[in-house]
Amino acid sequence: MAVPKKKTSRSKRDIRRKSWERKITKQVLIALSMGKVFESKKSKSFIFPSSFNL
Repeated sequence: MAVPKKKTSRSKRDIRRKSWERKITKQVLIALSMGKVFESKKSKSFIFPSSFNL
């Protein structure tokens, strides 16, 4: 017979949600930074192909 699970407390739920949001925020900042580099084409650490057009 199925047994219901215990309810997760709000604080545990919020902690998990915040850690997830922190990971997402970090990825978004990296993506924006990379986008700015590609838009400016002034980076020395990236090799742009000759057919790279924006």
